[in-house]
Amino acid sequence: MSGDDEDRRVGRRSRVLKAAGLTLAGVLVVGVATGGWLYWHLNDNIKSVDIDNALGDDRPAKAVTTPSPSASASASPLPSEALNILVLGSDSRSGKENQELGGGDSSGARSDTAMVVHIDAGRTEATVVSIPRDTLVTRPSCPLDDGGTTAAAYQAMFNSAYSVGGPVCAVKTVESITDVRMDHYIEIDFSGFAKLVNALGGVTVTTDEDIDDSSSHLTLKAGTHHLDGKQALALARTRHGIGDGSDLGRIGLQQKLVKALLEQISSTDLLTSPTKLYEVADAITGSLTTDTGLDSLSELMSLGQSLKGLSADRVKTVTMPVVRAPSDANRVVADEPEASELWKSLR
Repeated sequence: MSGDDEDRRVGRRSRVLKAAGLTLAGVLVVGVATGGWLYWHLNDNIKSVDIDNALGDDRPAKAVTTPSPSASASASPLPSEALNILVLGSDSRSGKENQELGGGDSSGARSDTAMVVHIDAGRTEATVVSIPRDTLVTRPSCPLDDGGTTAAAYQAMFNSAYSVGGPVCAVKTVESITDVRMDHYIEIDFSGFAKLVNALGGVTVTTDEDIDDSSSHLTLKAGTHHLDGKQALALARTRHGIGDGSDLGRIGLQQKLVKALLEQISSTDLLTSPTKLYEVADAITGSLTTDTGLDSLSELMSLGQSLKGLSADRVKTVTMPVVRAPSDANRVVADEPEASELWKSLR
């Protein structure tokens, strides 16, 4: 292979790695993994939940798109239809490993981060909408693995859906408050996220104010910092040491962290270091739980390849419009009609 060909190949890979979203960028790295035992191991890392079967037909309708002439003429076209993906960051504070990573005293897992990633038809533009975990919502009745159901709840915190009914209830709750069909589900384990940051050699983040949060065990002066995995995870968990201590401040930090991770992935030459490439791919696949439509390397690679035209500067990051809840000053509710108008634009 000539030097020019190599430069073009690396250049194409670099552009691909700038695709939006922490997880969506990560799965592209997996695409360069080799076959055999390595492929089997990485594929076996991925956990999945059959959300479509659990929820059945009582859901918002799927968006219908007409394939372009060029796509229909191709023997094996990459998918190009619009997609809505619910991305959750699940955070467990229990166990020795999580305690070492700065976890608190609470037990169990919870969804501390929720983003609806909308990818436009053609997959060259995207909108990422963060849903504050403290939003009060009507939580629908959700099916459980044992055949039972959860009770519907009114004025419930949004993140309680994951706590009582796992990924299935998280998806059903998002669909009920947005009337937008979630085509896929991706869950990122925060501990696995810390391993990913370490595998990449850390991330560089600039904070606008001093942070001193005894709950996340993070103390930082305002300015630019290069964070290791433990510090990056603490930043993702931080809320009490910034602003008014609400979840809105944490969302802002998490969005900074996502951008920093994307920049680190795109600037790291993984192709020249098989060891680092494996560490990154193992951290990514080991931290994922997906729906059954994305539970293999081939499916994740197909998604990643379809996003090769999506660059970071064509991704808009917003937070669902909210106002303080009349019933509880520590909670928020959707700000209407702005919230409904936002969700309508994603259908």
